Amino acid sequence: MTLKSWIIAAGMAALAATAQAEQGKVKVGMITTLSGGGAGLGIDVRDGFLLAAKMAENDALEVIVEDDQQRPDIAVQLSDKMIQSDDVDVLTGIIFSNLAMAVIPAATAQGKFYLSPNAGPSALAGRGCHPNYFNVAWQNDNLHEAAGSYANSAGLTNSFILAPNYPAGQDALNGYKRFYEGELAGEIFTQLGQTDYAAEIAQIRASGADSVFFFLPGGMGISFLKQYADSGLDLPVVGPAFSFDQGILQAVGDAALGVKNTSQWNKDLDNPANTAFVEAFEAEYGRLPSLYASQGYDTANLLLSAMAKADISDTEAFRAALREADFASVRGDFTFDSNNHPIQDIYVREVIREGDVFTNRIIGVALEGRSSEYVADCPM
Repeated sequence: MTLKSWIIAAGMAALAATAQAEQGKVKVGMITTLSGGGAGLGIDVRDGFLLAAKMAENDALEVIVEDDQQRPDIAVQLSDKMIQSDDVDVLTGIIFSNLAMAVIPAATAQGKFYLSPNAGPSALAGRGCHPNYFNVAWQNDNLHEAAGSYANSAGLTNSFILAPNYPAGQDALNGYKRFYEGELAGEIFTQLGQTDYAAEIAQIRASGADSVFFFLPGGMGISFLKQYADSGLDLPVVGPAFSFDQGILQAVGDAALGVKNTSQWNKDLDNPANTAFVEAFEAEYGRLPSLYASQGYDTANLLLSAMAKADISDTEAFRAALREADFASVRGDFTFDSNNHPIQDIYVREVIREGDVFTNRIIGVALEGRSSEYVADCPM
């Protein structure tokens, strides 16, 4: 059995299983990044999604998984194949916002549902929103807005900020600046996929900054943090969870200790759904779950909750069932705003070491019940 054509077998709890068997199967096309510098992110989304499906033991769910190689052209080819040849009902999985922008508008225009477990570009949260597009993670700006709010409370007044030059990077810096009340010592857009940050670190050193905010997901963040630590700069660093998540921390090591970062989830959130998820993920995969794994897990459970209430062939009813978000999120309270993006708390985390493992612990709340900046622009 391969992940490229993975079918969940067995029966759910009696009532739900009977109802879903009558309604027929739901076929999901997961396009995510499984190779290259962003592979760890896609692997975690995939593993979280498949874990939830396995735990539900729902034989009405079929999942096809493909690797987008972090390339928009490949993602579009896979989406076309899944829609036209595989006849999927739902698409999910994309990590990077430039790929999301290449795939999601075309998929929803063809009547397919798209459930995003990660990418949340601002263009799809406002005027570009769509009734069939649901973001289960956040709108891109959210964690960066929370970082700006935390910087104010920490007394940081002259931040140097940087992010890659693509939609999520642009949203990141806009989000930080929206809530941050201090001055900017500098602002840089780096190249997507960049690994050498000597020039940027030199600019930070010369800028007079009292802090650094950066968004560099995956391998980019690993490279920057290691080079920053080696540079001898000791300015406090603030960032979103994407650069301080479980997989990244093991590669960065001591250089990340004590760094404050923002997230809507952490493994120590005290609710039954999260406790069960963390235990099941460790048992299944032999590692701690990441933010991305939690988002994949919630995305699958959202889908399963809608399947228990409506037939996928009844678009209006299925859409309404998704909007209800009637599932136990690992984040605790979770609702959709009118643009189908979450309303949720965003936390401040601190990087710590537990034995030989680097991880995070929650130390406070940065933003309570945060929706998205663009909801008023959404015509739904």
